[in-house]
Parts: sequence; structure tokens; C-alpha cells
Amino acid sequence: MVRKLSMAALLLSIAAMGFAGPADDATAHFKAIASGEVDKIMSNYGDSATLLWVGGPLNGVYSGTDKIKEVWSKFAKGNAPLEVTVNKLEENANPAGATVTASILFKGKNEIKVRYVLVYREGKVVNEVWQIDPKLTY
Repeated sequence: MVRKLSMAALLLSIAAMGFAGPADDATAHFKAIASGEVDKIMSNYGDSATLLWVGGPLNGVYSGTDKIKEVWSKFAKGNAPLEVTVNKLEENANPAGATVTASILFKGKNEIKVRYVLVYREGKVVNEVWQIDPKLTY
């Protein structure tokens, strides 16, 4: 006997099995940034990912995992370890991919307030926006 499941039932059953989704991956990404674990930070990037860093001393566009790893290495060396607070985390998804947006507070020697956007395709980060935003509230 073949049993048909609705899309909602299928998604609920997958979630019940404990598979991590983009929001979980993003939260792990933020924690890896705070701890300065560059290899963990890099673990979810697609081969041709792009990081758009808007504001601050690392302002720029970084394409490809080699360039992105250089940036995270610089950031980790100068800032980690940090405390991280994640606020307003939101995941939106459709069959083509997902976006995760959040307001992040990294706290160490300084407070770094970031509006974050991650774009996932096939489970990998393909586009990332790190927007310094001093006006964010927590």
C-alpha cells in the first residue's frame, strides 16, 4: 500500500527526525564566529560563495572560500573570543533555497552590532551579508 503525505506532514516528519535546517546552521555559524573557529565558520560555505561586509575595517566584497577564509581569520585574530546574542532570527524557505536574517550582537573588547543575511542553496551558504549597524537594539 502506497501512502501519500502532504508537504506539511513530510516537513514535520523530517523536522521530528532532528535534521538541522538553515536557522540551526546559521546559529551554529554565529557561534563559530564568536569563538573564532575559522574551520567551523567555513564548513557551510558553497564553493563560489560571496561575503558582502558592509561597514567597519573589513568593509568589502569577498568572493570564493579562500578570500572568505582570509577575512574570517583576520576577524578571529583581532576579536575572538566574543559573546554572541542572536535576536530576531527569521528563516524563509522555498524549494530553491532559504534565507536567514537576524540581528546579532557580538560582545568582546567592543560591541559589534550586525544585521545578518545568509542565503542557502542546497544546504550551503552561497551569499552572506554582514552589515554593521550601530543602531540595532537588543
